[in-house]
This record gives sequence, C-alpha cells and structure tokens, in this order.
Amino acid sequence: MARTVQIPIQRRTWIRADLRWATFRLPLYLLLLVLTVFFGFPFFWTVSSSLKSASELRAYPPQWLPKVLQWRNYVEVLTLFGYPFGRWFVNSIVLSTVATLGTVVSSALGAYGFARFRFRGREALFMITLATMMLPSQVTLIPQFLMFVRLGWLDTFKPLWVPYWFGGGAFFIFLFRQFFLTLPRELDEAATIDGANYWRIFLTILLPLCKPALATAAMISFMEHWSDFLNPVIYLNRSDMLTIAVGLRFMNEVPEMGAGRPILHFLMAATVLSILPCVAVFFAGQRFFVRGIVASAIKG
Repeated sequence: MARTVQIPIQRRTWIRADLRWATFRLPLYLLLLVLTVFFGFPFFWTVSSSLKSASELRAYPPQWLPKVLQWRNYVEVLTLFGYPFGRWFVNSIVLSTVATLGTVVSSALGAYGFARFRFRGREALFMITLATMMLPSQVTLIPQFLMFVRLGWLDTFKPLWVPYWFGGGAFFIFLFRQFFLTLPRELDEAATIDGANYWRIFLTILLPLCKPALATAAMISFMEHWSDFLNPVIYLNRSDMLTIAVGLRFMNEVPEMGAGRPILHFLMAATVLSILPCVAVFFAGQRFFVRGIVASAIKG
C-alpha cells in the first residue's frame, strides 16, 4: 500500500504564503519593472547620446550604445562656440538656492502662525491661502510683470527670488502646518514655562523636529526653481544672465554660434550636466522625503 505523506502544519503555512506572494506580489513587481524601464529609457537614451559622436547620433537604425565613449563632449560643452554654459549653471545654482531658502523660511513661519496661534479669522485666512493654489500663474503674470517693470527689476535676478521670501507658496505653508499639527503642544507649554518666547520655541524646538518637512519642501522647491523656464525667459534678456533651462533652449535656437557644426550631441551632454544637481538633491534628501509627505498627511 502507498503511504500518505503528512506535511507539517507550519510548512503548509509557508507554502500557502509563498503561493500568495507568487499570486499577488510577483505580477506587481513585474509591472513595476516594466514601468521602470519605460520611464527610465529617456534618461538612458540621453546619457548614451551624450557620449556619442555626431555621426553615431544620426545613424539609422539607431545605435543603443556608442562604439567609443566621447567624454570630450562634456569638456567641450563648457567652452563650446562661446556659449557661457558655466555662467548659466552658476546662475541657476545661486537663484535656486536663494529662492529655495526663502520658500522654506517664509512658508515655515506662515505655517507656524496657522498651527500654533489662535486669532479671529484664522481658518478663513487659511482657506483663502489654500484657494490660491487653484489660481493659475498665468492670471497674475501680467500684473507681476508691470509691477517689476515699475520697480526697475527687469533684466535682473530679483523677480526670480525676492517674491519667494514673502510667503513661499500655499502648498508649502500647508505642508508645514500639517506637520506642526502632529507635534504635541505640550512641547510649547514646557518651553514657555522655562521662559522661552515664540521665536525660541520655533527655532530651537519645532524646526529641529521638522527635518522631514524641511527636506521635502527644500527638494520640491529646488527642483521647481531649477527647471523654471517661464519666469527667466520673461525677465532676463542678456545671454550671460540666463538660467540653465533657458540656456539649453538658447543653444538650440542660435545654431549660428556653432559655425554650422552639429551640436545635438553637445546638447545631450549639456542636458545631462543640467540634471545632476537635481539628482544630487534627491539622493541627499530621499530618506526624509517620504517621511515628510506621510507625516504631513496624518492630521488635518
């Protein structure tokens, strides 16, 4: 007679768990892998094209990888045809850093007032602040332009960083307010008993506890200012004052500066260089990013 084999209960539990994983998790991971390849392909193609020669870039059928890595493309971008690429890069770094600092500081201060102080009309004022998120930026574009022209700020960097030191934006105020609401008020009360004023509470107690929100706001703001195209193209006229986003378009629109030479592979190299700061900022603050978003959505 054939003998029946009894599988231990614990092992059967493991088998069922493995089957559930294979049934639900494996298709999800496959889908994520496909999406990763789909969304990562443009980045791969840009990096690959930046290391090709001009003939390889125009070859048909397309070549996935260059035969010989053309690292000199990156060197020539900095001195190519008189393009002030290095100056554009520095302009973007300075403007993005100053505007990001203003956004974080001013929005944190505004959120501190909404989260910790009680005054008449607080909720209504907060709702009005949130309502500005639904207002397209194109609506205020002409009034802002006329205001900056009257101030004499046209063709200067001031319109690109000064406004962000006065509020920072409704989204960032909402982000910080939600995070402040997750912090117990007992911290403020204990500091008040010890003689701390509101500024000291904000600077030495609440802000150090808001590192995830600070990192999240800084990352989003920096990437937003770095990739901003509309404002620099409106307020800046001189080629040496352009930012990297407008400068790349300038390289593409003024081919005569290249003396008739093909510049597409140099444009690809310039594009790769232009995204490096955003990549560096993301990897520097990614461990705080998810924590900041999740913690800010806990309490309404």
